[in-house]
Amino acid sequence: MNASVRLSASSLRAHKRRFAGTFLAVFLGVAFLAGTLVMGDTLRASFDTMFGNATSGTDAVVRSADAITTPGESEGVREPVATDLVGTIEKVPGVAAAAPNIQGAGQLIGRNGDPIGGQGPPTLAGNWIADPELNAYRLAEGHAPRGPGEVVIDRGTAERGDLKIGDTTTLRTPDPVKVTVVGLATFGGEDAMAQVTFTGMTRADAEKYLTAAPGEAATIQVRAGPGVSQQELVDALTPVLPKGVEAITGQESAEENTDMISSQFLSVFTTLLLVFSGVALLVATFSIHNTFAIVVAQRTRENALLRALGAARRQVTVSTLVEASTVAVTASAAGLAGGIGIAAGLQALFPAIGFPFPEGDLVISALSMALPLAVGVVVCLGSALLPAVRAGRTAPLAALRETAVDTSGASRTRAVTGLALIALALGVTLTGVLASPSIWLAATGAVLALIAFVVLGPVASTTAVRVLGGPLDRLRGVTGGLARRNALRSPKRTAATASALMIGVAVVSLFTVFGASLKATMDQTVARSFAGDVAISTPSFGAGGSGLSPRLADAVQRLPEVDTAVGLGRGVAEVDGKGRALTVTDPVALERNFDLGEIRGSMNGLGTDGIAITENEADKQHLKTGEKARLTFTDGRTQTFTVRAVYGQSELAGDYVITRDAWAPHRTQDADTLVAVSFKDGVGTDDGKAAVEKAAAQYGNPEVQTRDEYAQSAAGGIDMMLTLVYALLALAVLIALLGIANTLTLAIRERTRELGLLRAVGQTRSQLRAMVRWESILVAAFGTVGGLALGAFLGWVLVEASDGASDSAFAFAMPPLQLTVVALVGLTAGALAGLRPARRAARLDVLRAIATE
Repeated sequence: MNASVRLSASSLRAHKRRFAGTFLAVFLGVAFLAGTLVMGDTLRASFDTMFGNATSGTDAVVRSADAITTPGESEGVREPVATDLVGTIEKVPGVAAAAPNIQGAGQLIGRNGDPIGGQGPPTLAGNWIADPELNAYRLAEGHAPRGPGEVVIDRGTAERGDLKIGDTTTLRTPDPVKVTVVGLATFGGEDAMAQVTFTGMTRADAEKYLTAAPGEAATIQVRAGPGVSQQELVDALTPVLPKGVEAITGQESAEENTDMISSQFLSVFTTLLLVFSGVALLVATFSIHNTFAIVVAQRTRENALLRALGAARRQVTVSTLVEASTVAVTASAAGLAGGIGIAAGLQALFPAIGFPFPEGDLVISALSMALPLAVGVVVCLGSALLPAVRAGRTAPLAALRETAVDTSGASRTRAVTGLALIALALGVTLTGVLASPSIWLAATGAVLALIAFVVLGPVASTTAVRVLGGPLDRLRGVTGGLARRNALRSPKRTAATASALMIGVAVVSLFTVFGASLKATMDQTVARSFAGDVAISTPSFGAGGSGLSPRLADAVQRLPEVDTAVGLGRGVAEVDGKGRALTVTDPVALERNFDLGEIRGSMNGLGTDGIAITENEADKQHLKTGEKARLTFTDGRTQTFTVRAVYGQSELAGDYVITRDAWAPHRTQDADTLVAVSFKDGVGTDDGKAAVEKAAAQYGNPEVQTRDEYAQSAAGGIDMMLTLVYALLALAVLIALLGIANTLTLAIRERTRELGLLRAVGQTRSQLRAMVRWESILVAAFGTVGGLALGAFLGWVLVEASDGASDSAFAFAMPPLQLTVVALVGLTAGALAGLRPARRAARLDVLRAIATE
């Protein structure tokens, strides 16, 4: 063992540059993983602290006991509690103070006329609580609201909207309200709670604009007297609370808020980063394996001499693994430091891009350090294991050979195995996508397809390089031909080098295809369902925005240019015990502006006790026209509705439709999410849109869009997602580039004598550089083409699997322009990867190169 360690140490000292690419690949993968974990821990701890500080004076929260949660939402809707309870609560022994917390949606308009926030995080409004212990916000400047129209806003909102104390602006509730800023506040010591906006009003204004009727609040905040614990306070409150109302401790409330942030943002965000960390490490695995495979092949004679001198197989194997362990541990340890640096950089970067990372020291847990270190070491050792075993099997007679370069071709066994895997992958995938829709089967087929591509790489590389490199013979002459032959020299090496880039390109192509398909789906949905000319809408994604005034549709309807204007509101109820979203609208106008497919029954005459549902939901609930459905609303009341219509399509209209009159007794803050407008015959789009914009300006100036603009806006979040994906996948492409560069550098060492002979017979330095660069581009072209094919296939699988698992119809789209850009990026990466090896090759001394053994 000691001999193996000494041999490894001397080898590493003599050939430090060999492992530079491996070191960087492990370093980048571990750094990204460690940075993600540290950032996630820091965010969670920061939000814990922020919510804990903000609610430190609230010892109990009184609220409705039951919540209705609709599919796809983590936070349910609760019935308001009566503010009259405050008087009862204040009389309970141990209570020091109690205050109603009235809360709803409210979006401020900035100085430039644009709404502030709304693209994700919620925009909140509520009553300003006078008791500073019970108020999550702290007054930093100005004074609390005292009269009608006076508001306090958080500092973050003021900065984004360029607002200051004394300014007058509009607050959408969703009805527009003129307000004057009289104070600025902070939340938990920060200027804002992430990008959430908050507007504090007087209690009278909050009841007027944010509730269905005076005397209702979302919760009641309670503060305990001296010596009373939070649990003791809850125990004292519980007996005096009416049925359906509960009390929870302030700590439980803070934990629920943190969990909500975690489930809606942190978990999704950190999971996304962890996925890309995994992709980066997978790409690194191929690069690391290729490096050790080449090094072992180049040291065949050296290992054979060791065997001839008496070294055992185990000693040679252990020597290689010790080298891998040394690289793994040093690179992973450096990666941990790099990960802390990445987390610190993100902590500084987030405020610059509009997301205020909560202040505080980085949280570095033992798990956040141990896991990336272990992953880095395991990935590196696992990648080096097969080459190490191969090194140990080197026969002593190999020392007599002239060369030990790996020239193995594609074996028949590999070809048969790869084709069998492709057949199995196609069978499993098509079964999971077409025959028996199953996301798990589709995912299994996708993984098998990836494995099949890797196994078939050496088989395909020979044909692919010949085809892709064919034009080089004509365009670049002898230089191009030599580059093509060098790429063909070792199919296994070419395939292994290209596989790293192939995976990176495949993942980029997968998301590109899926993003384009989501856009095509939205276009298809709007084109099929929306029969109007223009749409007035709220933000297309996230929880932000205050919605549209329910009076806006009536105001637009009165315009002489308009034939029909229909607003779509949103309600929630339990339908036979299951939470469902309700569309609150005028059913007759809905039918005129939206294609609802085949309708059984009639949308006319739903009244206050009728409901219309989609055919899909009717089948799920076993309902037919004329039958009864029991709806339980957030106010606790249950009402029986008659199914008067069953319609076919639901993309924009929703699955359940009731009238505004039916919803009115149960509503809280009323708002529309969309107003669809159809013009009269002869009215041009430009003239009609201008008239609608003028009318809408009186209701907070919401955006008016044509049908095409609405479809494009609704898909706006997809472009943001793709931008983030491309930025993260740049790391995987960088690691693949390092792998190509490292392989070429090692190959140049291997071909030193050959390159010297080429120079001796007349090849110029520029021709030599061009030969190496074109070889790099050929390898990159093979990986890019394979990645595009695999990514397009996986994109189709994801789209079809989503279509089968969803009630909505997904459209598959291949974006040629974006995929062309991906291909060009892959080829450019290959050209860049070949620059340094080409320069190094051109600097070789001719006589020394010829004399090299």
